[in-house]
Amino acid sequence: MSLSSAGNTRLIFIIMILSGAGMSLPAAQQASGAVGKAASRDPAQIFQRGQDALGRGNLDDAERDFRQVLEIDSQAGAAYANLGVVYMRRKQWAKALGELKAAERLMPQVAGVRLNIGLAYYRQNEFLQAIREFAAVVRAQPDALQARFLLGQCYFFADRWADAVATLGPLWEQESGNLQYLYMLSNAAYRAGRKDLDERAAAQLLKIGSDSPEYQLIVGEYYLNREEYDAAMKQFEAAARGNPKLPFVHFYRGRVHMGKQEYAQARQEFLKDAAIEPDVALNYEEIGNSYWLTEDDVNAEKNYRKALGKDPRRANSMLGLAKIYQRRQKYEAALAEADAALKVDPERTDAHYVRGQALRHLGRKVEAKKEMAAAAGKSDPRDSTVASPELLEEPR
Repeated sequence: MSLSSAGNTRLIFIIMILSGAGMSLPAAQQASGAVGKAASRDPAQIFQRGQDALGRGNLDDAERDFRQVLEIDSQAGAAYANLGVVYMRRKQWAKALGELKAAERLMPQVAGVRLNIGLAYYRQNEFLQAIREFAAVVRAQPDALQARFLLGQCYFFADRWADAVATLGPLWEQESGNLQYLYMLSNAAYRAGRKDLDERAAAQLLKIGSDSPEYQLIVGEYYLNREEYDAAMKQFEAAARGNPKLPFVHFYRGRVHMGKQEYAQARQEFLKDAAIEPDVALNYEEIGNSYWLTEDDVNAEKNYRKALGKDPRRANSMLGLAKIYQRRQKYEAALAEADAALKVDPERTDAHYVRGQALRHLGRKVEAKKEMAAAAGKSDPRDSTVASPELLEEPR
C-alpha cells in the first residue's frame, strides 16, 4: 500500500518526517540524558536509519529501529509517529492508532500526527471518528487541502450532506477538475437542497468528462442517485464495454437491477463484481438484501454473515440480520444485532427503530418507547443513497 499522494481520490497517507518539527531527537537525547552514549546507541542515528528503511519500504527494519529509539528515549514522539506509519502500511490499524495517539500526546502541536490518526479511522470506514480528527486539523490549518478534502469525504460517507457541502464547496478552485470531487459535491448539494450548487457541479462534471470508463461510471452514479435507472444503466453498460473488469461497474449495474426489483439479475452482477473485488463487503450485503426482499432468509443471513466477515463494522449487514431474526421472532438475537449496529453508528435512526421493536416484543416497554422516540420523525437517508465504494479505493 502506497502512503504517498493518491491523485484524484486524495487518499493521502503522510510519512511523518519530523526532524526539526515538534520535539526533535537531539532535544529528546538531552532530556533523557542519552548524550554521550556510543554511536551505536545514538537515537538520532538509529532514527535516521529507521527513516531510511521506511523510505525503502523495509518495514521490519524500520520497526526495529524506531523501537530501539524508544528504548533509549521513551519520549521520542517522532519514533511513535513513524511506528504508526509502519503499521498503517501493514494495515494493522489498531496498532497504528496506539502509536499515533502516543505521538499525539507528546507532540500535540504537530497536525500531521492527527491527520494520520484520522486516516487510520478512515481506512476502517470509521467515518465519525475520522471526522473528529480531520476537523481538528482543518481548525488548526484552515488552508490544509488534504485534510479538508478528507473531511468532506467523511461527511459525504456519513450522509451529513450540509456539512459535506460546507466543507467541499470552498475547494472548488483547486478541485473543480476532479471528477470524484464534482460527483460528491453535486450529490451532497442535491440532498442538502442546494440546487444552485448541484447544477453548477453537475454542469462542470459533464463539461470536463470524456469517454473513459471511469468517467462513465461516475455519470452513471449521478443518474442512479436520482433513480433515473435507464440513464444510469446506459452509462454503466458503456463503462463495462470499455473495461469489463472495471472495479464496481458490475456493482452499480446490480444496484440498477435492485432499483427495478430485478433481484436475480442483481445477484448475478454483484457476484461478477465480487470476482473482481473479492474483499468488498458491499457485494455480499447487497446479495443479502436481494434475498431478504424475496423472503429467502436462509440465503440472506448467509450473505450478511459473509459481508461481516469481510468488514466486521457493516452496520447495514447487522441490521439485515436483526430484521431476519425479528421476522423469525427471535427477538433477543434481533436486539443483539441492533445493539451492534448502534455501537458502530449511534445516530442510525433505523437501528433505533429496529431495537425499539425488538424491545417491545420482549416486553421492555419503557426502553422500547425511548428507542421509538429516538427514531420518530426522522428519515434515514441511507435507504435511498447509493454507496460509493470506489471513492474509498486506493489508487491502482
